[in-house]
Amino acid sequence: MTGTNQVESLLLNRRTIRAFKDQPLSDAQLHLLLEVARQTATSSFLQQSSIIHITDQEKRAVIRQICRQDYVGGNGDLFIFVADLYRNQQLRQQMGNDDGRLHNTDVFFQAYDDTVLAAQNVANAAESIGLGSVFLGSIANDSAKMVQTLKLPQLTFPILGLQIGIPDQQPELKPRLPLKLRSFENEYQADYQLQQFADYDAIVQTYYDLRDTNRRIDSFTDQVNSNKLNHKQTKRDELLVTLHQQGLCLY
Repeated sequence: MTGTNQVESLLLNRRTIRAFKDQPLSDAQLHLLLEVARQTATSSFLQQSSIIHITDQEKRAVIRQICRQDYVGGNGDLFIFVADLYRNQQLRQQMGNDDGRLHNTDVFFQAYDDTVLAAQNVANAAESIGLGSVFLGSIANDSAKMVQTLKLPQLTFPILGLQIGIPDQQPELKPRLPLKLRSFENEYQADYQLQQFADYDAIVQTYYDLRDTNRRIDSFTDQVNSNKLNHKQTKRDELLVTLHQQGLCLY
């Protein structure tokens, strides 16, 4: 095999875009992305995910506040990907059945998988037609407020945000961990030593040092050892509470 095909190039050079031009998606682009989500693999053919396209400016402002990121809800189109067991609950009830296993953690994880796969497929499709995207895990910063803002019924839960638009920046490719530190044959290799990460730390420090938009020079291991994972209380600690309030993961 020679050269690199278009799909390989797209996936191996994927960059997060946080600055978009002031131009929304066309109707054709929007339809394409929603169709891609619809065709995504689904566990047990239950199709337990939904997408909310956020066009209301007040809701976009609330989501920006939840995410605490200035670019959220700015230029570009904003989507929230929702694990959705409510639809199937309604079908079961209208056919004279009870909720069955819909409140079970395993079934929620099936819906979670459906939702994340759909979000990744949409991002890939967007980038394949020249658009940029940024995943927004930060919608979980206040899950209860997200549920309220989107008027989500029981048995639904917001999993990921995704903002898509015409890129207005060209960031460098962010270096990832070497394969030898995250890819194994047959079984997990648990013997990690700090010195194994020295070369990668140097690469990450150089990446941050050379960026025009961000002068951080902290290494990967310094970030792992930083406040990101230190003991602290945040609104994200309430995720399980919100899940239970939504009737999810009850057992």
